[in-house]
Amino acid sequence: MEITLSLKDMGILLIGIGLIVLLMYSIVFVKNLIQTIKVTNKILEDSKVITSIAADRAKEIDSIVGDVSVSVGSITESIKGNQSALKALSTIVNTFGAIKSLFNKEK
Repeated sequence: MEITLSLKDMGILLIGIGLIVLLMYSIVFVKNLIQTIKVTNKILEDSKVITSIAADRAKEIDSIVGDVSVSVGSITESIKGNQSALKALSTIVNTFGAIKSLFNKEK
């Protein structure tokens, strides 16, 4: 019994083997891609949580900065002599209170 293979038959055989290998690589690639997408979704969910926390903190800091700027403005006016010494002292105490609340909220 003799088996004769022509170049055409060898070419078709090589193309078939190449397609099988390509199919196997494609299956492994899709499997890894699905795992990567799952991990990416978890990271995006975590970033949403972190972003919301950062936005809340920014709003808190904005209100504290507003209080501090009013206090600094009052101190400036008192230095110019437009306010009494007692009011200037209360403004300084309010400034320190705002700064203290800023540090307490960060903890």
